[in-house]
Amino acid sequence: MDADGIYAGRMNTVAAIPERRPADYPRRVLLAVSGLSPQIVTETLYALAVRAADPWIPTEIRLLTTARGAEHARLNLLSADPGWFHRLCADYRLPAIRFDADCIQVIADAAGAPLADIRSQADNDATADALTEAMRALTADADCALHVSIAGGRKTMGYYLGYALSLFGRAQDRLSHVLVADGFEGHPQFYYPSPGERVIHTLGPSPRPLDCRQAVVTLAEIPFVRLREGRPDRLLDGVAGFSDTVAALNRSLGPPELVLDLRRRRIRAGGVDLALPPAELALLALFARRAKRTDDAVQAPPKGDAAAWAGWYLAERRAIGGELADLDAAQQALRHGMDGGYFSQLKSKLHRRLRASLGSAARPYLIDDGGQRPGRYRLVLQPAQVTFSALNPED
Repeated sequence: MDADGIYAGRMNTVAAIPERRPADYPRRVLLAVSGLSPQIVTETLYALAVRAADPWIPTEIRLLTTARGAEHARLNLLSADPGWFHRLCADYRLPAIRFDADCIQVIADAAGAPLADIRSQADNDATADALTEAMRALTADADCALHVSIAGGRKTMGYYLGYALSLFGRAQDRLSHVLVADGFEGHPQFYYPSPGERVIHTLGPSPRPLDCRQAVVTLAEIPFVRLREGRPDRLLDGVAGFSDTVAALNRSLGPPELVLDLRRRRIRAGGVDLALPPAELALLALFARRAKRTDDAVQAPPKGDAAAWAGWYLAERRAIGGELADLDAAQQALRHGMDGGYFSQLKSKLHRRLRASLGSAARPYLIDDGGQRPGRYRLVLQPAQVTFSALNPED
C-alpha cells in the first residue's frame, strides 16, 4: 500500500475513535464579544454552568470588545463592587474560572490603537481580523474546547465571530446565543437570575418591580458548518486576516486551473502559488502534459512500461534543470526503468505538499487512480485548465 492508502486508513481509524464530550476537555474557553452591555458574559455563564441539564463550566473566559466596552466589563464584572462575575460564581459555588483584566482583549485598529467604537469600514475590517486571529489561536490548542457566544456587541461583531468559528471550529466547539426574558433583557441592573430575591424595576415611564430570581435565561445552540478540515495548513498555522482567509476559500471553490512555471519551479493551483522540489514537480508536469494532450490514463509501473515511465519522467527533470548531481542520481536510479515503489513515493510526496498548501482544494490537482485496481493514472483536468508558462511574465 502506498502512502496515500496509509493516509486513508489512518483517517478511517481516527473516525472510529469515540468523540470526547466538550465538557471533558481539560481547557474549556468561553469566548464572547461585547459592546457596552457586559451582561452577556454572566448571562451566558449562568446558562452554561448553572441552568443547563448537562453543565459546561469553562476554565477561562475570553472577551473581545472595544476600549469603551472593556471599561464597562472591568468595572461591572470584575470590580470589588458590584463585581457581578465574582458574585455569580459565589452565589452558585462555581469552581475557579480564570477571568481577569488580562482576559479582556481590546480590538485595535490598523495602526495598533485601541478602537473606541466600530464606526467605519476600516474599523469593521480591523474587528474581523482581530476576531479571526483570536479564533485561530484558540482552536490551535487540541486540548481546548471552545464555546462561542455571538449574543453581545454590534451585529457585525457577532457575524464575524460566528463566521470565524465556521472557518476554524472543530468537533468539540459550540456556538450559541443567549435569550433573556422580557423586562430583564438589556436591563442595566440585571446580570443573571439570582438564587434569592433581588428586586429591580422595569425601565420606562411606569416602572414596576421585577424579581431577578424569576428571570428565565435560555441558551440557544446554533449549528454551524465546520470548514476547518478543508482549510490549507498555511492558513491554520499562520496569521491570515479575515478577508485573506475568505478569499483563499473562495478561490478554492472556483474552477480548477493549474499553471506550471518549470524554470522557477513553482506552480499556481487554485489561485495559490507554491514552490515544488524538482522531483515532485517533474511528476506533476508529466501528468499535466498528458492532460493537456488529452492522453489516456496510464497504468503505473511496473504494470505499465517501466522504461517509458523513466523516459517521460527524466525528460521533465531535464526541462526543470537543477543540480547536476540530482539529475545524475535520478538517471542512475532509473537506469533500468521506473518501478512501482519509486512512482508511489513520488506521488505520495507530491500529494502531501499539495494538501498542506491547498487543503481540500488540492483534489483536482492530485494524480487520480480511477478508483479501481489496477489503477490507471491521470490528472483530471481539461486541456484549457493546464498552462505551462512563467508566473511572472514581466520578469
